[in-house]
Amino acid sequence: MIETKRVKIADYFEIGGGAFTLIGGPCSIENEDMALEVAETTKAVCVKQDINYVFKGSFDKANRSNLNAGRAVGMEKGLAILEKVRNMLNIPVTTDVHESYQCAEVGTVVDILQIPAYLCRQTDLLRAAARTGKAVSVKKGQFMAPQNMDNVIEKIVSTGNDKCILMERGSSFGYNKLVVDMTGLPIMRGFGYPVFIDATHSVQEPGGKGVFTKGDRSAAALVMYAALAVGVDGVFAEIHPDPDNAASDVGSQLKLSEIEPIFKKAIQFNNIAWESNV
Repeated sequence: MIETKRVKIADYFEIGGGAFTLIGGPCSIENEDMALEVAETTKAVCVKQDINYVFKGSFDKANRSNLNAGRAVGMEKGLAILEKVRNMLNIPVTTDVHESYQCAEVGTVVDILQIPAYLCRQTDLLRAAARTGKAVSVKKGQFMAPQNMDNVIEKIVSTGNDKCILMERGSSFGYNKLVVDMTGLPIMRGFGYPVFIDATHSVQEPGGKGVFTKGDRSAAALVMYAALAVGVDGVFAEIHPDPDNAASDVGSQLKLSEIEPIFKKAIQFNNIAWESNV
């Protein structure tokens, strides 16, 4: 296994070095009660499986396919909910940022700032996120080759912040289809920073329903297990109590009541890869 830098997440834990980390939560923060339900239940599963857990929830979905689609609760309310989750459950939290001006305020609340795949080359956004001093996770663009993500890392570390995490979320394969090239995972880990597999976005079909994105959540666990067998530092997964009626990513989010066996099996793949030094 390629050795990478370990990224310290506040006073909670380090990402990297063989420990399994899950970044998970609903695509959109729809309300406080749902966010707390997902965080509390997922944390309990992770504690049982000895998995480090970071709660994820988006306060704004600025990249929806449809102009009239819902965009979550907004930054002010969303950050308040994320802060409550962090304080009540004593877990780190993350959310995505779409504009450079958002980073400073978001950085006062979250432990990891997430850069969406469509924005992974936006220099000002990357540097603004890094200047908060918090860890920065970057989704590899669907249009990007894994070997080109070194330029993204350079933009982040140019600020003096080397707490960088890369995420694989599939590559465009023709229209409305994504595929995951598993050989890209060790390529990205070769840059010396932790790499995650985004298991749920990788099974999307962007724009597959015209004004909405399709997805196949039944394939998310398969993508997750394959990536863990190759060797990654963690999993990103969107999780919702009732994904069929979620505000966004209806087809790809994992159902909260079904995650325990998925991650029980996932930790086995993680352990095999690291123990055998694949």
